[in-house]
Amino acid sequence: MLVLLAADAVLLVHLLFIVFVLFGGLLVWRWYRLVWLHVPAALWGVTVEVLHLQCPLTPLENSLRQAAGQAGYAGGFVEHYLMPIIYPAGLTPQVQLWLGALVLLFNVLIYARLLLRRKSRRRD
Repeated sequence: MLVLLAADAVLLVHLLFIVFVLFGGLLVWRWYRLVWLHVPAALWGVTVEVLHLQCPLTPLENSLRQAAGQAGYAGGFVEHYLMPIIYPAGLTPQVQLWLGALVLLFNVLIYARLLLRRKSRRRD
């Protein structure tokens, strides 16, 4: 029972991490010190997506599920949990590259706007 709860906790942390990678730049607008957590997280997220790496949380969750008597799953977190919901069938490596580029572009735009805002405040 505790092992299954641990697997579910890893699943939740994984989901929260993905949301933080995508939208953490918006939190930086409110709490600037989060930049030191968000930039490495965003770079990791883009790297995993672009290089088709497996996040270390996926094998951890799978091993916990297997220890609890459940079957693990093939592929990664995104393929198993998110693709059936938000990605179309037949996700290709090229589409993954575009998704990684969009995450990077979205965060670059947020940080550019943030830096311009901070720069204009310093002038005032």
